[in-house]
Amino acid sequence: MQTDVLISEVGPRDGLQSVKATMPTADKLAWIDALVAAGVREIEVASFVPARLLPQMADAADVVRHAVRHAGLTVMALVPNLRGAEAALRAGVHKLTMPVSASRAHSLANVRKTPGQMVEEVRAIARLRDELAPAVKLEAGISTAFGCTLQGEVPEDEVIRLAVACVAAGADESGLSDTVGYANPAQVRRLFRRLRGELGGHAGAAHMHNTRGLGLANCLAAWEEGVRTFDSSLGGLGGCPYAPGASGNVVTEDLVFMFEAMGVRTGIDLQALVAARAPLAAGLPGEPLYGMTPDAGLPKGFVQPRAPRP
Repeated sequence: MQTDVLISEVGPRDGLQSVKATMPTADKLAWIDALVAAGVREIEVASFVPARLLPQMADAADVVRHAVRHAGLTVMALVPNLRGAEAALRAGVHKLTMPVSASRAHSLANVRKTPGQMVEEVRAIARLRDELAPAVKLEAGISTAFGCTLQGEVPEDEVIRLAVACVAAGADESGLSDTVGYANPAQVRRLFRRLRGELGGHAGAAHMHNTRGLGLANCLAAWEEGVRTFDSSLGGLGGCPYAPGASGNVVTEDLVFMFEAMGVRTGIDLQALVAARAPLAAGLPGEPLYGMTPDAGLPKGFVQPRAPRP
């Protein structure tokens, strides 16, 4: 099916990485299967980090090996370093994502490396990818691109410089992440306009958080600037650890509804997407799930546009 935007589901990684309970592997696989059945075409299924640091991701390789069985699905994994990248490549991922923070304070806290050192890590991982699996894509997501809880303001010039450096180091694309929910639509338009001006087709996804209620507004602002790939999480799972009780990631169900209501095709069936919350809830009983669309239901008479727009 021809689509207008790509919704990249990050719940099985970003979402699960942010909750205390560990979801059993079988429930993860059932959740991924339900997302695929709903028409989701790209899923970040795991993070390749040491199990002692993040037991939630101890089954990363098994999850990848299951997910790649789905025809037409792009299977992504986050990798913070060369060792993680090698494990992910050997497991069979289609795309690697790397967290490269524009905030020095956040970068040191998150991956124990400076932003400059992470650019060199991108370079090393790009070389490894070229040797082991040249068809695999590599994205460097610029974390804290709109501000940082630890550092405060993050200079926009530094954000763009870092994104350009990552692509020069071998990343196929570089997107912008609102890691702690600081962004506003004017800032989003400005930064993505600059990013696309510098990188053209190498400009990557918008990864927005809803911590302060601006997630969908920021996604719309990015779309208006030409962004066509958006990260989100079913039920808004996960998000900012510095804002307890706040909805973190943009809710996939609400994001898909917004685009479909606009006549922008996602290729995702909304009713099947809402049904995919059931295996998620079964695997994380008691975990709060967010979403206005699942709570309110679809408007009476609402039908997802199927025919090409004029």
